[in-house]
Amino acid sequence: SRGIRLDIIVADDKNTHYNLEMQVKNNKNPDTDTYVLPKRSRYYQALLDIDLLQKGQPYDLLPPTFIIFICVFDFFEQGNYVYTLKKRCLENLELKLPDEATTMILNTKGTHGDISKDIKSFYDYVNNHIVTTDFTKQIDDEISYLKLDTKVRREFMLMEARLLDERREGIAEGKEIGLAEGEAIGLVKGEAEHKLKVAKLMLAKGCYSLQEITELSGLSLADVEKLKEEA
Repeated sequence: SRGIRLDIIVADDKNTHYNLEMQVKNNKNPDTDTYVLPKRSRYYQALLDIDLLQKGQPYDLLPPTFIIFICVFDFFEQGNYVYTLKKRCLENLELKLPDEATTMILNTKGTHGDISKDIKSFYDYVNNHIVTTDFTKQIDDEISYLKLDTKVRREFMLMEARLLDERREGIAEGKEIGLAEGEAIGLVKGEAEHKLKVAKLMLAKGCYSLQEITELSGLSLADVEKLKEEA
């Protein structure tokens, strides 16, 4: 099967599911010279429906869905802030197919249309990384938190390898005082350096409480408070 990454999939309390993805470039298929976004939308809808429909479940239980592309370009070149797309009858455009599947293209370069203050501020944030409202401040904080969380997880994944290196160095340094003592030196040295690095990284981002830093880094609260004062 074709592997693909759906950026965000969320559901609200009415079981409406939303798939959101950022699009930073209006890509074309070089073989067909056609833009890929429309077929990408169709493919995403199929993936989402298959994922939502449990084995043996009747298809009429499929929940409402929204495929949402946040684009930093104007796909239709009409200047709309938002393009909302649903299936209609070509012979009578008043007739809609009530399949509860909607595709939305959010155009951060748009110039007209009715959008909320929060959505407009979000567009400004995407285009210029400018925080102008509580909404975009919340988004910016969450992104910083997630980036930091990824870095912290990466640090912990590397911890065993680093400790192994320090252990080997400690064994070499400790040959004169005995292998056991040398091994202990390496382990303690490596673990201490790792704890400090994780704590400093978390403090620098300002997204974690002192208690969270203590729990994730393994340092004592007193040590974390001291690092904060020195920063």
